[in-house]
Amino acid sequence: MTSVDFPPPDVAQDASPSPVRGWLAILAVTLGIFALMTSELLPVGLLTPIGTALDVSEGTTALMVTVPGLVAAVAAPLVTVATARIDRRLVLAVLIGMMGAANLASAFATSFAVVLLARFLIGISVGGFWSLAGAIALRLVPKHHVVRATAVVFGGVETASVLGVPAGTLVGGLSGWRTAFAVVGVLGLISLVCMVVVMPKVAPERTMTFGDLPRVFRTHIAVRVGIAMTFLVITGHFTAYTFVRPILQHDGVADGMISVLLLVFGIAGICGNFIAGALITKRLRQTVCGISVLLTAAMAALAVTDHNTFSVAAILIVWGLGYGAVPVTFQTWILNAAPTATEAASSLYVSMFNLSIALGALVGGLVVDTASTVSVLWIGGVLAILVLPIVGAMPRHRVPRPGLPE
Repeated sequence: MTSVDFPPPDVAQDASPSPVRGWLAILAVTLGIFALMTSELLPVGLLTPIGTALDVSEGTTALMVTVPGLVAAVAAPLVTVATARIDRRLVLAVLIGMMGAANLASAFATSFAVVLLARFLIGISVGGFWSLAGAIALRLVPKHHVVRATAVVFGGVETASVLGVPAGTLVGGLSGWRTAFAVVGVLGLISLVCMVVVMPKVAPERTMTFGDLPRVFRTHIAVRVGIAMTFLVITGHFTAYTFVRPILQHDGVADGMISVLLLVFGIAGICGNFIAGALITKRLRQTVCGISVLLTAAMAALAVTDHNTFSVAAILIVWGLGYGAVPVTFQTWILNAAPTATEAASSLYVSMFNLSIALGALVGGLVVDTASTVSVLWIGGVLAILVLPIVGAMPRHRVPRPGLPE
């Protein structure tokens, strides 16, 4: 899906890893990160039924996205540093188990306070697991499989972002929102069992310190630009996308069609991921700019178009193509922006990605409760288009250059 440069200084591999067992462990980690990211974003497609069941407004319900996003932003560096001397298999197992239990608690919760507590725990799991997953992938497979294995793990993030929410919305529409949360919780517990069975012990090696974070941010302009564009695009996207269900309902789209339309968005997102993967090796800057244009165009079109099912589907295809390209493109930018400090740069990226999810949901919730639902589309579009002048002003020789290691 992508080609990124992982130099040896940050993470060393374990000696003579078993290819078969290593790849089984990679698949278990990928399932875990898919379940985690789906869990974080699941309320996006279920705001209305959750709010109705727990007697809270849609803006307040959006705290289910804001809380884990904020917690994950803090947990990403904290968990990485705090667990520096602990077997990585144990850390990942605890984090994914906590996520599974929290989702099952949400499925049976009768008050919004209990749900928010569960979402807090999910935030810890998301931030810590994502930060460690990319590095641990480098320790599980032989050297010539490293890039492919890392792409598969990051593919769990991408697939959850563009397909997890539509699938969860479909399950919620058919069987209720509690069933959707229970399914994701069980998926996490399955990942836990798989990791315990197939993953070898992974002794901790060199890990980052808190001092590495400001250092890599200060000394690499490409990291600063990558963090800025992550903030703008992800905040803009989730300001609008968190409320895509009430937006479509407001425009007269039938409830039964919303799940189908979100699946259309997800399929387009998968296509966007593969298209970006083919472009970023030689056209990374242009791909970032294209993402900005597609997202802005889609949000503006949804705000002004007289909607019917076909026009909404066309707009969501454009939106899905743009957002589906984000994880693979931005992750590649960040990992190649600081090639001798990929762990610290990745931790900053994970923190900003999740912080931006939280900020987008929070800003969107305030706007929806105080102004109009359609306003979130304009705010999201403006934030996304601001990427163009930032990336455009960057000197060409400073743009990260992805490439496969020899």
